[in-house]
Amino acid sequence: MATKTEHEAAATPADEATETDKETQTDHETRTEQETPAAQAREAEQQEGGPSGVGQGAGAVVAAALGVVSLTGGWTGTVASARESLIGQLHTSSSSSVATMVKEGYGDAWQATALWAGLFALAALVVGVVVLARPAFGAPGRPQAPWIKSVAWAGVSLGVIGLLLAVLKYTDVLLGLPATS
Repeated sequence: MATKTEHEAAATPADEATETDKETQTDHETRTEQETPAAQAREAEQQEGGPSGVGQGAGAVVAAALGVVSLTGGWTGTVASARESLIGQLHTSSSSSVATMVKEGYGDAWQATALWAGLFALAALVVGVVVLARPAFGAPGRPQAPWIKSVAWAGVSLGVIGLLLAVLKYTDVLLGLPATS
């Protein structure tokens, strides 16, 4: 018959649990060492408090939103248009020609709307380009997330389209005032 040594006899279930915990911890450390370099870089970045790309993502979304506003119009464009329309009505008298009334009442309001749309489009274009250019000036080896690039490019594209349409509206090439003669 086998006899237990003093050490084996003194071992308790709590000691056995401690040994199991140590084995589990060793397994976890081995798995952590086998993680991909990208996961390790993210973990190191989070521990160091480095940039996480949130600012670039927010900038990309802002660029896209500004591009949409440039195409659909915004509150400021509507207010500027109404203001120009009111000023045009105040500057014309009942004896003014129809051409003067149309230009003062509607033409200037149309151009004010186009001007504000152009400003929003230009802002979308600038913000989108800054977001796309930012990785060139950042830490090397940190690629920009694909979704940030996509949204930033959408903002740049909408900005270009909005700027083109604003210039065409402002110069009366697109939807100019009707002839009054």
